Amino acid sequence: MTQQDRARIATGLAEGLSYAEIARRLDRPTSTVSREIARNGGPGDYRPQRAQHATARRARRGTPAPARAEERLGGAMEERIVELAVRSGLPRMTARVHVDLLLAEDGRRTAAELTRRLGVSAASVSVSVKFLVEQGYVRRERDPRRRRDVYVIDDEAWYNSIVISARQTLESAHAALATAEAVGLDTPVGQRLAKAGTYLERVIGDMLSSAERWRPVLE
Repeated sequence: MTQQDRARIATGLAEGLSYAEIARRLDRPTSTVSREIARNGGPGDYRPQRAQHATARRARRGTPAPARAEERLGGAMEERIVELAVRSGLPRMTARVHVDLLLAEDGRRTAAELTRRLGVSAASVSVSVKFLVEQGYVRRERDPRRRRDVYVIDDEAWYNSIVISARQTLESAHAALATAEAVGLDTPVGQRLAKAGTYLERVIGDMLSSAERWRPVLE
């Protein structure tokens, strides 16, 4: 990143632009801009000249520290993962939050960190993490020292998300079977619902058994 790029970042922050808008003006990935700001004082203390000097000092030190996961992947690959998550059914904002947590070195971010890194509103992050927590993708921890929530994604999250999703589908299967009995198993509607409910019930039963059987892989 050039000194001119850093000056434009500082101007964008002063104008109150989001990270995404600054990145668009620079024709760079949003993740690149968010990392640049985060490692050089944050949005409230970013200084382009100081950031330039800090980058030069890091370059003079010799071998750099190992790149973090998101740095190794690059913005294009990160966006690809987001797109795959969107195709699987996650809202785009929720997918971005999920992927950012996945790529965190320790799998932990505060709401403020997510807001700053993604360049979005606190309300958007709040809605996204609420959904992720409810679906078992993420768990919420409390930092007692700073009185703030920390959102964590770990290996056990995959097991939890599968179990929660399976149980929700199982409720639908039981509802279908109950409705089939109510309308009559000798009617076309009853027979159709009974088949659907039985199918879902057995598939989900296999899924839960498989999730439990392979759970040690996550340990």
